[in-house]
Amino acid sequence: MAVLAALLVVVAGCAGTGRAQDADRPLVLTTFTVLADIARNVAGEHLRVESITKPGAEIHGYEPTPGDIRKAAEADLVIDNGLNLEVWFEKFVADLAVPHVVVSEGVAVVDITEDAYAGKPNPHAWMSPTNVVRYVDNMVAAFAALDPAHADAFAANAGSYKAELRRVHDELVTALATLPPAQRALVTCEGAFSYLARDTGLTEKYIWPVNAEQQATPQQVTSAIAFVAANDVPAVFCESTVSDSAMRQVADASGARFGGILYVDSLSGPDGPVPTYLDLIRHDTRTIIAGLTGVAV
Repeated sequence: MAVLAALLVVVAGCAGTGRAQDADRPLVLTTFTVLADIARNVAGEHLRVESITKPGAEIHGYEPTPGDIRKAAEADLVIDNGLNLEVWFEKFVADLAVPHVVVSEGVAVVDITEDAYAGKPNPHAWMSPTNVVRYVDNMVAAFAALDPAHADAFAANAGSYKAELRRVHDELVTALATLPPAQRALVTCEGAFSYLARDTGLTEKYIWPVNAEQQATPQQVTSAIAFVAANDVPAVFCESTVSDSAMRQVADASGARFGGILYVDSLSGPDGPVPTYLDLIRHDTRTIIAGLTGVAV
């Protein structure tokens, strides 16, 4: 970390020099792949959008490299999620003369309620398509300030994209309406779905609040088993970046199905199952619908 901080002095003076091959398009740098994809949908062809982290990366404990710092210094705009997600990066961009936008600004925050993280904001606001509408609006404003000549194009791109986001949200709400209220529950390994649960009328239960623990504790597993059994929850789920062994234990002990893998913090590569954010959120909502209702979408 000390070495990376020292590099700031060098790379800050080189800001802008890395765009020689693409000088006509300002560079927008995001902290992870989900934000990059959303930003590309808003930017269209007018901005160059890149992500610090690669597909499949675990975002919570990422350690920046010297190359990351160079990219940040060369960017025209840095976008992050905020809500304490990218603490690993904030300390570096704070010392760079680069505009910085937090795209979760204006989202109604849900706090974590358990363990050492209690009282801190849940960072996973992008897991609700309703919140991503707010992300998109924040990007439109930032991109228009960066490139005023294409402000109308950004707004038009955003309008089409927000319509797709609302369709995904409505699909999940409609499907869940067929379930008895007690079974409208989303049980996952990580507490990454608080916003999706809130915005679609689901009760959330998870084994651990944030992907920082090496393994689930017996108390956490027991609590999840009791919740699933008490509410006759049809299916339980786990995220792609962690082991699903604890959740399969919950399923075996409670009689619920293991409903499948959900994606949260990162997109896949182009040939993977979730190469875009819309692919990710559609995959997750349809996996949840199939698991809870028994009807594939």
